[in-house]
Amino acid sequence: MPNPTSGDVYVSNPLTNIAIAYMQQGAYVAPLLAPVIPVEVQGGSFRTYNREDWLRSEAQERAPGTESVGSGWRLGTSTYFARVYAVHKDVDDQTRANQQAPINLDRDATQWVTQQLLLKREQLVQTSLFGTGIWGTDRTGVAAAPSAGQFIQFDQAASTPIPYIRAEQRLMQSTTGFRPNTLIIGAQVFDALMDNATILERIKYTQAGFIDMELLARAFGVDRVIVPEAIQNTAAEGLSGSYSFVFGKSMLLAYVNPNPSPLTPSAAYTFAWTGYTGAQATGLRIKRFRLEQIASDRVEGEFAFTPQVISPDLGRFYASAVA
Repeated sequence: MPNPTSGDVYVSNPLTNIAIAYMQQGAYVAPLLAPVIPVEVQGGSFRTYNREDWLRSEAQERAPGTESVGSGWRLGTSTYFARVYAVHKDVDDQTRANQQAPINLDRDATQWVTQQLLLKREQLVQTSLFGTGIWGTDRTGVAAAPSAGQFIQFDQAASTPIPYIRAEQRLMQSTTGFRPNTLIIGAQVFDALMDNATILERIKYTQAGFIDMELLARAFGVDRVIVPEAIQNTAAEGLSGSYSFVFGKSMLLAYVNPNPSPLTPSAAYTFAWTGYTGAQATGLRIKRFRLEQIASDRVEGEFAFTPQVISPDLGRFYASAVA
């Protein structure tokens, strides 16, 4: 068996710190849609709450000398399992011997490994949370004459995004008690909203005079608008690149808890396994160890997490928001 037999003793805090710094850059939005919940064990359970019990009042008038009415709520249980994703880059002795400043192969390898893992997390959040059949309500954009469950795409002249999205907010609030506070829109959808005539008419007298995410958030009545801009190459190695935005031309309206906790509702959470030796708060760890048989040092990254829908009724998905 090749040595080392256990990589846990080779977790590199300096390289992990480089990875953490790199994570704070770029266009990755996964933790904004599904806030991180650190967990000590890889798999476990969490409580779910019955919406009907929380939104029904059992309080009754109390007569003198009598007990108050007793009531409560039903609890359910769901489970999570934080899967481990890994990738490595070997830095051989000959290449390192030829490096010259500002090249730093260990740093560059760490950033490349981190990029690989961040893109994987973004892809998993997209497939797990950003699609039809996931949330309590799905809508589909059409060019004209929308029927039930449809809306006019935002790049069409007849579209009116602001009243439409505000009405959708009220619908969620009327059935859950939570007003959605986050709007996640694909990059092409954001571009269409920036050129939408009804939005431009609303903001033409503002001091800014142009549309940005903060202005859109105020117009739609949400705390924040998030525009995922990560791209991916879906072609196999050796083939011509096939590039696309990870999140595509759709939109998600959701309530994302600003104070994430396993005991509070939110559309989705990310369970990050921090009990994995050396893993930091997001479940990421970077190892560096020697492979003498190939005269190289290996920089290996691992990400232990799972994105998971917590409250399906706290999300509404809008497919094909633009043509």
